[in-house]
Amino acid sequence: MTLTAPAPIEGGPAQPGVLTNPVVPGFHPDPSVCRVDGTYYLACSTFEFLPGIPLFRSDDLVTWTPVGHVVTRAEQLDVRDVPTAGGAWAPTIRHHDGRFHVVVTDAMGRGNLLFTADDPAGEWSDGTVVEGIDGIDPDLAWDADGTCYLTYSGLLLGEAAEGGVRHLGIQQVRFDVATGRALEEPRSLWSGTGGIFPEAPHLYEVDGTWYLLVAEGGTERGHAVSIARGPTPEGPFEDCPANPLLTARGTDRPVQNTGHADLFQTPDGGWAMVLLGVRPRGMVRSFSPMGRETFATRLRWEDGWPVVEPVELGPQRPPVRVVDDFDGTGLDLPWVSVRRPATEFSTLTARPGWLVLHGDGSTMDDPRPVFVGRRQQHEVTEVTAVVDASAGVGGLSVRIDEDNHVDLEIDGDVVRARAVLARVAQTWQVPAPAGPVTLRLETVPPAEGFSLRAITCDLVRLSVDTPTGRVDVAEVDGRGMTAETAGSFTGRVVGVYATTGTVAVDRISYQGQDRDR
Repeated sequence: MTLTAPAPIEGGPAQPGVLTNPVVPGFHPDPSVCRVDGTYYLACSTFEFLPGIPLFRSDDLVTWTPVGHVVTRAEQLDVRDVPTAGGAWAPTIRHHDGRFHVVVTDAMGRGNLLFTADDPAGEWSDGTVVEGIDGIDPDLAWDADGTCYLTYSGLLLGEAAEGGVRHLGIQQVRFDVATGRALEEPRSLWSGTGGIFPEAPHLYEVDGTWYLLVAEGGTERGHAVSIARGPTPEGPFEDCPANPLLTARGTDRPVQNTGHADLFQTPDGGWAMVLLGVRPRGMVRSFSPMGRETFATRLRWEDGWPVVEPVELGPQRPPVRVVDDFDGTGLDLPWVSVRRPATEFSTLTARPGWLVLHGDGSTMDDPRPVFVGRRQQHEVTEVTAVVDASAGVGGLSVRIDEDNHVDLEIDGDVVRARAVLARVAQTWQVPAPAGPVTLRLETVPPAEGFSLRAITCDLVRLSVDTPTGRVDVAEVDGRGMTAETAGSFTGRVVGVYATTGTVAVDRISYQGQDRDR
């Protein structure tokens, strides 16, 4: 069995026969997979980012290619005003009766939604609101007579939880996919082994037995995968004596927070699992700059139970360089914006060969910045942008959320660096050269050895090219821009922004390489 995959940003396949994790690097959490006629399709969460729910396909479990997004229209998700970490949570992708189905939670937005399409690379439906359930992380499964079961985590938020958070465990209803309605009152199922936040349920029939896979322990260091089995989709379920099937808690494994898994069969008849995890770095391995990524591992069956191998990192991949000259009529698939589509504030046609951003007074501190970016997918990166800000203010930024970002902007005759970490801001500035100006943002390893400076995962360096050479503007400790410090469900996204006036971008170059493993 082979489970190798290069990042979608990388060129060229991974070495055949070698398990290359992460499968999809960078901010790609909550993976779900389905197999249709020998082709695999994978979907991930996107929270407040648009377009939402990226889709990847693979014919061999070696190369995963991005094919589009489920959410390409603003009305499909109601994320415009969702709080940070709201929006698209935990999609499940399944194929039944010739159609693809994605069921997902639009948290603090429209609620639970069902999207359908004949072709995953084509246009998806507007999204049917699921009626009759209250919770998150929905899953779809059909039994032999065609009855559909929707299984979900009964996590109540906001008004449903009387203003707080309340958990009812794993719940299930029979479900009508045509109308989006539950056909009965919810029933409680097996909810794990007692870990907090039982979630991400997936239901499978294997050789006449039904298996209920769940995540528990929270999505941080206590994250785990557990399983139970029963004679019907409704149970009763007995838990696996070896639970948790998989966890990295309390270990020195290079991939931590392993959980939120989905099972699938491999081309050779074996089995595997995709799941989320993080790659912590620093002297005490406490900080994960890319946030939650997609990983995979193998499993085998013994005495009717799956036995899962630990998640390991694959061999180091070669360096990557990707350049976008904005010569097309629309942004390529990797580009995302925050809470509103980029078409609201940007154009590629007003100045051919340039991405033109129209500032509206918002900054990177705002929940809806004028910003387009792509995920940081490597530990050591260099991102450059050729920016013409002669008619506005803007530049280059790496963002976790509106409370945690590092910016490098052109404002008249100065180039200003600004680091905002937990809402605390610090600025530096140098004189600006004549434009257009090349701005540079790098993430580099920290000092080695046993020292205070070695604790962090990386350093974020900001510089500007001038006629006499590169001028450093600032260097920022990268630990504030991590999932652990920010408390984020996402990861770093790096791109360009405008605050006022018009800012035009001629070219963005992304270079990335992972550190020695």
